[in-house]
Amino acid sequence: MSPRAAWRLESLGFGDIHDYMAGQADWLAFALPVEGKQAGKPRAGGIARRDVPTCQITDRLSEVQAKLAASEWESCIVVDEHSIVLGRIRGDAFDADPRKTAEEVMEPGPSTVRPSEYLDALVKRMKKPDVKTILVTTSIGELLGVLRREDAEERLAEDQKSA
Repeated sequence: MSPRAAWRLESLGFGDIHDYMAGQADWLAFALPVEGKQAGKPRAGGIARRDVPTCQITDRLSEVQAKLAASEWESCIVVDEHSIVLGRIRGDAFDADPRKTAEEVMEPGPSTVRPSEYLDALVKRMKKPDVKTILVTTSIGELLGVLRREDAEERLAEDQKSA
């Protein structure tokens, strides 16, 4: 909304008006509510799983392995104290010395998508290189969850049936 529109709403008696300077794309990237014709179209943020295990760069691999053993996940997302994604631990990295830190075994800078990405286009992109999961983050890199391609395909199939 423009500053002029914000002032106009205030003059009409609306309170607590904010001028969101970053724009619509950033609004969507933070998974904030939307309206309009495309509001009901499924997006990555709507089905991203929030129960993914996380760890800090200083955590020992043995600690990370214990976390994973108590979950259904096969990878752990390395985040800082603000939940900003730093890396991911998966696959052969778990064969390393359990005394190593997450930082020593992680894949730095994993690929991410924004919560505003439409599922249909995202699933198509994930199929070509056979990507099973992708991290969903805000525009500043804060972890919102992990999108499983399988979950996205199920959601799209449900929407197709109800259309």
